[in-house]
Amino acid sequence: MTGAIDLNDIKRRMDGAINAFKSDIASLRTGRASANILDPVTVEAYGSRVPLNQVANITVPEPRMLGVSIWDKSMVGAVDRAIRESHLGLNPIVDGQNLRIPLPELNEERRKSLVKVAHDYAEKAKVAIRHVRRDGMDGLKKAEKDGDIGQDESRSLSDKVQKMTDDMISEVDRLLGEKEKEIMQV
Repeated sequence: MTGAIDLNDIKRRMDGAINAFKSDIASLRTGRASANILDPVTVEAYGSRVPLNQVANITVPEPRMLGVSIWDKSMVGAVDRAIRESHLGLNPIVDGQNLRIPLPELNEERRKSLVKVAHDYAEKAKVAIRHVRRDGMDGLKKAEKDGDIGQDESRSLSDKVQKMTDDMISEVDRLLGEKEKEIMQV
């Protein structure tokens, strides 16, 4: 902790944004069915939004099919709706308390739409990183104004926060590039 701000805390928060981004892009399908595809889906359940895996089991019975076994019969409609509205391009087939989700063939158009979703996730991560930077810079300005630190220390710390921000954003870009290649690979 340096007088005004905790650089370790800022780094931890920026790492959190990167980890959230990694888990978001891991859910983007590249060819085979994976239960991770449904990770970003949240369901309106019992008065709040919860991750899909807290109301159902997700299985991969075949390479191009997902199975969702919903525990509470009253949740079937909400789960079906949540999956359809998730921008993943999936159309579940309701079968009692189970959903069968056939995965569409990855054609050129579908690949491009997945890349677009990956870019959205990247932008969300960059915005989160910039928010952390803004919080850090605000803390520095306040500490300098209150006389806790001098101008030189404030400038030095602000340069460190900016470098950390630049490094994190270039990491997001690198991960996005890798995922884009993976998605577009036929």
